Amino acid sequence: MSERDPIREAHRQWTRHGWGDAADGMAMVTSVVRVQQLLLERIDAVLRPLDLTFARYEVLRLLSFSSAGGMPMTRLGSLLQVHATSVTSAVDRLEKQGYVGRARRDDDRRVVVASITEAGREVVETATEGLNRDVFERPGLAPQQVTALTALLGELRASAGDLVDG
Repeated sequence: MSERDPIREAHRQWTRHGWGDAADGMAMVTSVVRVQQLLLERIDAVLRPLDLTFARYEVLRLLSFSSAGGMPMTRLGSLLQVHATSVTSAVDRLEKQGYVGRARRDDDRRVVVASITEAGREVVETATEGLNRDVFERPGLAPQQVTALTALLGELRASAGDLVDG
């Protein structure tokens, strides 16, 4: 039996079962989810040896970009577009690893600020070098296709309520 594209086959089955109006959308959503899996495998190959996940990497990279090297936990969640519990979990783990410190602000004790440590700066630079080399510089599409796909995904994000620059 010859191998078939499972998503194309699912599209055919959707149409055959009378769901033709939804078949293209199902194929698009399933394709995006599959591409996410493929990209996460490549990302994990770089980050796993550093004992990082992509979520923890994003926290470190964002903290390293901030001029003060730290920011309130609520701001981290907002910029990363994740729930506060996800930020807390990531920062907890990064703190245990010695990559992040946490302290309450002197002027407002309700505000908890996460700050990157020197070890955190070192590991995020190593991670970024690997991600740039193995993932971001060669995502699997030509540069024009990368730009076009990013714009299309931006439209999809905007339609879901994300703030997307036009």
